Amino acid sequence: MAPTSPVHPVDEVPPVRRLAAFGLQHVLAMYAGAVAVPLIVGGAMKLPPADLAYLITADLLVCGIATLVQCVGLWRFGARLPIMQGCTFAAVSPMVMIGTTGGGLPAIYGAVIVAGLAIMLLAPVFGRLLRFFPPLVTGTVILIIGVTLLPVAGNWAAGGSGAAGFGAPENLGLAAFVLLVVVGVQRFAPPFLGRIAVLTGIVVGVAVAVPLGLTDFGPVADADWVGISTPFHFGAPAFEASAIVSMLVVALVCMTETTGDFIAVGELTDRPVGPRALADGLRADGLSTVLGGVFNTFPYTAYAQNVGLVGMTRVRSRWVVAAAGGLLVLLGLLPKLGAVVAAVPAPVLGGAGLVMFGTVAASGLRTLARVDFKDNHNLTVVAVSVAVGVLPVGVPTVYDRFPDWFQTVMHSGISAGCVTAILLNLLFNHLPGRTAPAPASALAEPGGLPGGGAEQGVEQPREEVV
Repeated sequence: MAPTSPVHPVDEVPPVRRLAAFGLQHVLAMYAGAVAVPLIVGGAMKLPPADLAYLITADLLVCGIATLVQCVGLWRFGARLPIMQGCTFAAVSPMVMIGTTGGGLPAIYGAVIVAGLAIMLLAPVFGRLLRFFPPLVTGTVILIIGVTLLPVAGNWAAGGSGAAGFGAPENLGLAAFVLLVVVGVQRFAPPFLGRIAVLTGIVVGVAVAVPLGLTDFGPVADADWVGISTPFHFGAPAFEASAIVSMLVVALVCMTETTGDFIAVGELTDRPVGPRALADGLRADGLSTVLGGVFNTFPYTAYAQNVGLVGMTRVRSRWVVAAAGGLLVLLGLLPKLGAVVAAVPAPVLGGAGLVMFGTVAASGLRTLARVDFKDNHNLTVVAVSVAVGVLPVGVPTVYDRFPDWFQTVMHSGISAGCVTAILLNLLFNHLPGRTAPAPASALAEPGGLPGGGAEQGVEQPREEVV
């Protein structure tokens, strides 16, 4: 009898107890970001509290469904990797503009549905672009993802943007305490606890925050036990040309960012993303976005903070993230449970986020360590791309005088840095012209090309995309 082939860590199914713990850890890592989008959009439109609560429960429900489709897979939908899905922040400004200039929620949802259909149609095209993502580009993009997320963790650690006590010593002290707990558990605890270091840090942080008065579980009592999202709750979608155009720009930005996230997860899990997997993953994003428009929520994309959690805990199973998707579905159907999770104070999330987002940046450096920087222009590619990616994070108003479509692309440090890295790699390593001679070491490696071209360091997949 022939021996059975070992199961890849991505496909392993941990015991139920560990699935629940690991999955909850992923939910806590992304929850604040997930509910922020409906809160911002609904708040800008001055929706009543009941409608805001409805937007949040609908968002959590579709987040869970989108995550399940992405991780488990449904025919040609889903990358079948440990990837959490959530509302994209790239769509916030366009949606606020659409919603507050007369179109309202129906116009937002009409544009979201069209954008989702466009993503599904364009998914195979993006799948064929993987050859333009050599380690030089992927490492740079992963580094930018981590660096641009760090200010988010910093805001959480200070108490959350707009909080009355923003920057108070007790907030930063609580965040530092959680950070120390996470690091201490990773270093000294048994292996299983080490893999739920973030969850442990959050639980301990909440336990400390309660007697200090830094969290409030009062809203839990006021939340409903059951909440059901129905299609087109706010009316039939309206398809307005200007709203659709702005949302199509968002769709392209989301596809670019998601491509970087998929490649990062592939690097962390030792399952490189090929053209077909990328197309399937983007197709799932499109399907989830269409569902978002139908079920009263917004466009969906991969969440980079959970990419960092995969790298930090080294738990690579996609079924863990699928369990997190199941928990999100429950939170969307049971608002009282969602209120419990929402009571986790921002500084606690900030302490854990500093570790997770730093892990993403470090993973990018690890990928760049495989790139040859001798006798070529690869250092310039990395330097300029990181600078362009970090610029809108450090100076958020830098592009405020530019057209809306330009702001949508460039206000996201991830998309700005990713586009820059791709273009510079094409300029220096693909276009004909004067090139530096390749070191012998580069020629000896599989796929090594002079100047650190598209195949540098790894042999890219060549499967057909449909």
